[in-house]
Amino acid sequence: MRKLTLTLAMLLVLSTGCARAGGGGSGGDDDDDSTEAGDTVVVMETSLGTVEIEVFEDDAPATALNFLLYVDDGFYDGGDDLGATTFHRVVEDFVVQGGGFTAEGGLKETRDPIVNEAIASGLSNTRGTLSMARTDAADSATSQFFVNLVDNLFLDAGGSTEAGYSVFGEVVEGMDVIDTMGEVSVDGSDRPVTDVVITSMQRR
Repeated sequence: MRKLTLTLAMLLVLSTGCARAGGGGSGGDDDDDSTEAGDTVVVMETSLGTVEIEVFEDDAPATALNFLLYVDDGFYDGGDDLGATTFHRVVEDFVVQGGGFTAEGGLKETRDPIVNEAIASGLSNTRGTLSMARTDAADSATSQFFVNLVDNLFLDAGGSTEAGYSVFGEVVEGMDVIDTMGEVSVDGSDRPVTDVVITSMQRR
């Protein structure tokens, strides 16, 4: 079982996806359109293809709201005129992480950190779920998120850390695109050799 130590300087993050408690999640497989009534779906266009994300507003309200504010502000896709963000960290058979750095390598200014809802939500880091990236401080997540390429249950609360990593959504379409991201060539810092850019991110 892998354990990664997160440091603020390196902005590394443990990440996974999660299925709702008792829901037997889809694991991010395509052709699963069983989104919960009332939950928002975000369409993310990337340089590798389109991904649709169900946001768990009822299960992780603070985390979901934070993510949607960044979406609405154009933070992720450059609609704020400050540059589109990339998936800057790819670890095969683990996670793809993005939402903080531009293609030029600059770290975008963010909102204040949010509370970690991993314990309160009870959501689990399974394949295809989105979770918040953070430092080793439990309540340090801002804009960066990751998608779990496999079940990473050790990222749940009480696993590798007591606080865990807060799941807030799940890929409902386009997991093949995420899998393709997970196979791109990377450098020694796990950054893709060819930028994977978020070109559009909007509520459906």
